[in-house]
Amino acid sequence: MLRLTVSPRFAETDALGHINNTVIPVWFEQGRHGIFEAVHPSLNVDDWPLILAKISVEFVAQIYFGEDVEIRTVIDKLGNSSIIVNHEAWQSKKLVATGEAVMVYFDYQTNKAATIPPEVRERLTPIMK
Repeated sequence: MLRLTVSPRFAETDALGHINNTVIPVWFEQGRHGIFEAVHPSLNVDDWPLILAKISVEFVAQIYFGEDVEIRTVIDKLGNSSIIVNHEAWQSKKLVATGEAVMVYFDYQTNKAATIPPEVRERLTPIMK
């Protein structure tokens, strides 16, 4: 499991005084950074092998400015060419949001999904449930 602590910024609040709903997907993407490094250690975007196929977020409770949020990220399933990632956001020891991301290992030359190489699978294994 990957863990990331986020300190909500005042600019991320909305008129109702809690963290805006558009912010959580950004935090979840930040939580996937360790997966990005495992898939493509150089992080070079010129030959980036991933695309984001789907994201979803469920808001469980309000999230507030002034207290850190822990983002927990784990790979739920590693397919032939896809990676299903689960996210949780915790604040004050309370689950406040969950999410899922589906990423696809992608060949931009053929414009199609590609098989995840064995060495990448090996690097992703420690992040699996």
